[in-house]
Amino acid sequence: MTLTYLSSGAHARRNDDHVAVFSAPDVTDLLVIDGGTSVAGRDYIDPMRGDVSWFVQAFAAAIGRNVRPERSQQASVEAAVAAVRARFIEAGGHETAPLHAWPIAALTWLRILDRDGRSTASLYSLGDCKTLLRTADGAVSDPDPFSNPQEAVLQAEIARLRAAGVVDSAQRRERMLPMLRARREAQNLAPAPTVLCVQPHGPFQARTCAFELAPGAALLVMTDGFYRLVDTYGLYTDAGLIARCEEHGLDAALDELRAFECASGDTGERAVKAADDASAVLWVAA
Repeated sequence: MTLTYLSSGAHARRNDDHVAVFSAPDVTDLLVIDGGTSVAGRDYIDPMRGDVSWFVQAFAAAIGRNVRPERSQQASVEAAVAAVRARFIEAGGHETAPLHAWPIAALTWLRILDRDGRSTASLYSLGDCKTLLRTADGAVSDPDPFSNPQEAVLQAEIARLRAAGVVDSAQRRERMLPMLRARREAQNLAPAPTVLCVQPHGPFQARTCAFELAPGAALLVMTDGFYRLVDTYGLYTDAGLIARCEEHGLDAALDELRAFECASGDTGERAVKAADDASAVLWVAA
């Protein structure tokens, strides 16, 4: 088995993504966390790193203290969020930060078990991180297909603003802030949350599945910022991206992503942000 991973902020000194890897005998846990970009005007908990980065790193640390092979992923997530919530309350975030400023994140957690000569993966996913599976015969599939229902709403608003002459991505995001803040409040108040949040009002509604990993299989787990190479910029197909990462490494794919963003005009033409944090994990079976 080989394992590589990276996490890169779109801007210097600020990265709302996080990758965590935990290993135990016969068990490897791979977590890719994509913090939802703040829609607040300031940070309330951690002015240095930012509240979103504080949230994803605090959650990852809490998972590390709670992860056990015999404990379900759901139970581990709930325990970790409870620990983070206690810190959030202790820091006064529940009193000082408006609801739209409460941090949220997407999470994909792959638990890989190696037992009796077989490897199996258990996937737990909240939000829009992306997973690709390449089998030994070269076939590439998505074991966790997900279409973000909010994406169509965002695309319609972006198209409306562009038609009105608002072509700069920063200006467009400013005009969209009321909608984005209302959406963030709804996510934090959801009775069955589909993203990580600091104060869930009910059990997390994660997507789950399990599948076998035959010898020679590979997994690429990434945030939507890294997946822009496929779904936003069209530089690769799913199969092409995982092949690129296997043959040349994650760093080469990231360099290509950043180079494209620098060389192009408005790379945020179809997105709220012109560039995004990007993280990925590549796991290849022996």
